[in-house]
Amino acid sequence: MNVLMPQLGETVAEGTVAAWRKRQGDTVEKNEILLEVETDKAATEVPAPVAGVIASVLVPEGETVDVGTVLAVIESDAAAASPAATEAPVEGRAAQTASDSPGEPTPAGRATRRAGRARGRGDKVEQPRLSPVVRRLLAEHDIDGRELSGSGRHGRITRDDVLSFVEQRASGEATRIPFDRIRRVTAEHMVRSRATSAHVMQAVEVDFSGVDRVRVPLKKDWRARQGFSLTYLPFIARATCLALRDYPNINSSVDGDALLLHPAVHLCIAVNLNFEGLVAPVIRNADSLTVAGLAQAIHDIGDSARKGALDPDEYFGGTYTLSNNGSYGTLLTGAIINQPQVAILSVDAIRKRPVVVESPEGDSIAIRPVGILAQSFDHRAVDGAYSAAFLQKIRSLLESMDWADEL
Repeated sequence: MNVLMPQLGETVAEGTVAAWRKRQGDTVEKNEILLEVETDKAATEVPAPVAGVIASVLVPEGETVDVGTVLAVIESDAAAASPAATEAPVEGRAAQTASDSPGEPTPAGRATRRAGRARGRGDKVEQPRLSPVVRRLLAEHDIDGRELSGSGRHGRITRDDVLSFVEQRASGEATRIPFDRIRRVTAEHMVRSRATSAHVMQAVEVDFSGVDRVRVPLKKDWRARQGFSLTYLPFIARATCLALRDYPNINSSVDGDALLLHPAVHLCIAVNLNFEGLVAPVIRNADSLTVAGLAQAIHDIGDSARKGALDPDEYFGGTYTLSNNGSYGTLLTGAIINQPQVAILSVDAIRKRPVVVESPEGDSIAIRPVGILAQSFDHRAVDGAYSAAFLQKIRSLLESMDWADEL
């Protein structure tokens, strides 16, 4: 049976073979992980469709091919037992046929794929294998592979890693770290966004005292029950979703010379992959969730993204993005818009500061938790006054809403 490059998202036309878990001649069980495939921003493990022996591996590690390309051929146990059912070996790479097409993943198929990934993560982690090209280069330049830090997936040493080491050893100068695929695609996406959208940034200061009146007393009990911290982010996410109902032009995308308004808020949450890349998976229909629901969803989607356990479709279809750098103490960030969206909100550090408090008795100084929310927006889609009113709505909700009803 042919193993094909899968369709990893409805807009994805190609994928890269990141690493083979099995080699030609190996015996595999059905749903055992064969290889890892990377697309623009997602990594997926491909399970064996049948049990059998890998008759041939047709696409080497590091190569990018179209969806439907034959990656390997498995001689199934059933085929081996029945000579009449045995197919002729596949020569080269074949186009996807109707009988080979996996179609759209069913819920059961998606569950199987998740289970396969979970088994793969639970197995003992082996030392990443070296491709033939890397082995040859190491031998040619008399390099011990243990001297190199691999930039490939799971620390795999790539051709560029070896060549960079050779160049560095010869020159004795600065270290050169090649971009991996996720870094290259992220760079291209950011440059394209800057060239596409007319970026403008606006920011507001928010007093989080009202949030803390509910959040602080619940922190210990929440962590004990849920297993993770109750941060400010789900409160900000909830206020953002509510504000987007009143300012729908920001929950949109530019479509030629028109603005396409989206009926629901599919909220992207920027996730740092342990300093090895950045992705923005989607919480669908986020406007229907409470703070408690958003807190759980943000935790789950971030944890799954860092483990590489999300389906490719979970990275597509977002309508607005939150980027959170506050844990690193940042003051103000002008984030780049996540295309084809028209705005992105940056959440920076929330710290106690002296502020002027106005009251009928007069002004006074008080210590309050204050943070800056900065929105980068596409001036083609909305003007500054509209964006400013949207930010003011978020601030008003965060400062005045009764958050006890949301937890």
